Amino acid sequence: MRSDIMKKGVTRLPHRSLLKALGYIDEEINRPIIGVVNSANELIPGHMNLDSITEAVKAGIRMSGGTPQEFSTIGVCDGIAMNHVGMKYSLATREIIADSIEAVSIAQPFDGLVLVTNCDKIIPGMLMAALRLNIPSIIVSGGPMLAGKFKERDIDLSNCFEAVGGYKKGKYSGSDLIEIENEACPTCGSCAGMFTANSMNCLSEAIGLALKGNGTIPAVYSKRLRLAKMAGIKIMELVEKNIRPRDIVNADSVKNALAVDMALGCSTNTILHLPAIANEARVPFSLDLVNEISKNTPNLCRLSPAGNHHVQDLYQAGGVEAVMNELMKNNLINGDSITVTGKRVKENISSAKILNEDVIRRVADPYSKDGGLAILWGNLAPEGCVVKKSAVDPSMLYHKGEARVFDSEEDAMEAILNGKINSGEIVVIRYEGPKGGPGMREMLSPTAAIAGIGLDKEVALITDGRFSGATKGAAIGHISPEAQAGGPICIVQDEDKIEIDIKNNKINLLISDKEMKSRTEKWEPPDIKIKEGYLYRYSRQVTSASRGAILE
Repeated sequence: MRSDIMKKGVTRLPHRSLLKALGYIDEEINRPIIGVVNSANELIPGHMNLDSITEAVKAGIRMSGGTPQEFSTIGVCDGIAMNHVGMKYSLATREIIADSIEAVSIAQPFDGLVLVTNCDKIIPGMLMAALRLNIPSIIVSGGPMLAGKFKERDIDLSNCFEAVGGYKKGKYSGSDLIEIENEACPTCGSCAGMFTANSMNCLSEAIGLALKGNGTIPAVYSKRLRLAKMAGIKIMELVEKNIRPRDIVNADSVKNALAVDMALGCSTNTILHLPAIANEARVPFSLDLVNEISKNTPNLCRLSPAGNHHVQDLYQAGGVEAVMNELMKNNLINGDSITVTGKRVKENISSAKILNEDVIRRVADPYSKDGGLAILWGNLAPEGCVVKKSAVDPSMLYHKGEARVFDSEEDAMEAILNGKINSGEIVVIRYEGPKGGPGMREMLSPTAAIAGIGLDKEVALITDGRFSGATKGAAIGHISPEAQAGGPICIVQDEDKIEIDIKNNKINLLISDKEMKSRTEKWEPPDIKIKEGYLYRYSRQVTSASRGAILE
């Protein structure tokens, strides 16, 4: 056992004495020791229930003859960090989470790991750590939040952000705002739509590192506790068989995850996290692969913000396994990939059925014949950019307009809320990339404000920052190279014409090559906005969004 290096032999007498100081008896010390990473805190609604999930995991480990050792890691709530300096730290915490788990798991050599998570950066950070360490591991989430109700319709967090713009336009009264505020987020769990957290929890299933149901069983269901208990039981099987994360995550399982991503219409942030996860798995990943998978994979679900369904509806309709079975029956995923169940994908999902074809459509009758995400290229984004195609109104799949340029999210937000953005324009927000932000902030507040004032079918927004999974409309992020690195977005000027052609995967600044060269030669990089602490170090090490914003 891996843990023997800290507990076996005469020289480990001091180590065993310290373990006994924790209350362990010899029998517990001699068993396989399983690290249980608990990211519970009182900051994030998706993590407020994780202590109970962790207790269920530990019960499963003990039932199967293991000794669980719990430790913690950090997490921030993206929604609460939104639209202020705190959002600069959100993506950057992914690396802290992965690094901290790596450090603890080598200093305390566990035989296996169960990673208890739920929200945006914590999930990919934990997946990255598992693959980096490459010891038997399984991930289990706290589950999605239930949707709220407002005037007899389902609502979620995205409606809160859109209500800000709606109030400005007179769509909502003051009392409406209070009701939306009180009802939109009614339970614990990751926010109810197919936003980043739920996207990553579903893709954890698809890539093979989580049990079925991980992405969709609601947080408030007792079935979630039973799932956690099974994760504790399964880790002991993985340890016994020495099935490790890199045995599971390979080129085929990454393609499976991308296919499920396209079918579900997941968050654009998955195109930051999947490359970073693939990097830890030592699997090649390119943005060309994203479009290749998207071209062949139909979009089968329209969950909020792309539609009116929520993750609880996906669960009731058959869950991720039903989506995967539909894809497998049409040769769109590889059923032979191994998973944390110890079985192959086809063995896990072959009995899954679509129970509601309004929520999960058949491949023969999709929402669209291609996937929910698209990568665009052109002289404005030579290394690519990403859009959630399934959440774009058909009228905006092609759009040409004049640029309105802002060098920060705050400046753009002020213009939107004060009626300074006109129909047909393209809002450009730059110097918000991984280096320039620093930290690559999500732009949910500007995109939701545009939707709230009724311009999401008339105004596009492009940025070298990123978007929340709750964003809808012609919102194009991850423009690479970013402005701070001298990418072409740095030379865009007000009233420049920009052409966006999502169907043909193109985005171009309509100026001459001569003018582009002249402007580029005159450009000088601005100072980094934060010059001390973690973000300053992060800005000096982080790579392009096109590479998953990994650190070098």
